[in-house]
Amino acid sequence: MARTAQTRDRPRARPEPGPSVACYVYGIVPRDVEISPDAVGVGSPPAPIRLVRHGQIGALVSDVDVSRPLGRAEDLVGHQDLLDQAAAEVPVLPLRFGAVLASPEAVADELLGPHHDEFARALEEIEGRVQYVVKATYAERPVLMEVLAENPELRRLREVIRSRPEDATRNERIQLGELITQAIAAKREADTQTVVDSFAPCTVAAAVREPTHERDAAHVAFLVETGRKGDFEMAADVLRREWADRIDVRVLGPMALYDFVTS
Repeated sequence: MARTAQTRDRPRARPEPGPSVACYVYGIVPRDVEISPDAVGVGSPPAPIRLVRHGQIGALVSDVDVSRPLGRAEDLVGHQDLLDQAAAEVPVLPLRFGAVLASPEAVADELLGPHHDEFARALEEIEGRVQYVVKATYAERPVLMEVLAENPELRRLREVIRSRPEDATRNERIQLGELITQAIAAKREADTQTVVDSFAPCTVAAAVREPTHERDAAHVAFLVETGRKGDFEMAADVLRREWADRIDVRVLGPMALYDFVTS
């Protein structure tokens, strides 16, 4: 039975042929993938997905009107949705957002042909694997209480600020803010390691992402065998229970291997 890449159900559209129509490339898949009739990607309205085959591999593509700039939030969502939902069914090597070639022939001749063996090997390596991302966020008051309880200097500065007028404690306020930031950074490093260790028994690899917010406790991508997805979810549940009062733990995925494949 041929594998099928499933994607979200959205209206289909295809630009009229012309000099402004090019070929948008989402990712590389095995050639035996069959495209769902309702698979769509970027564009307004979103364009239907096709498969350009070459040898043992293929590229997920759609027509795109290059006279209209890509970069809308809807375009990025369309790109990611197509890849993530396909990755739940078949191995996918994701390309970066915005990859455009002149035509399907150019996709075959300039992308698939020159890199055929490399792509084929990579697809074999990621067969049966998906990516999950664990996003952990500190509860604001509990983490503040923790750092204050663990640091006498912070408590002293806090009392100085409370006991004196605001305009007389500018330096102390700056110092307090800097020390709290440093304390949370150290706590983040320790909690990130806890996340990595907690999922290590049921994952193949981990990639730590940089924090995007001061309340980030951990942001880690994991490479997971599809047969271990249940174990991964159980590990997440255990961590949620352990951190229930101080950290919110969210799991995103399954998704394409953005952190473990370079395309």
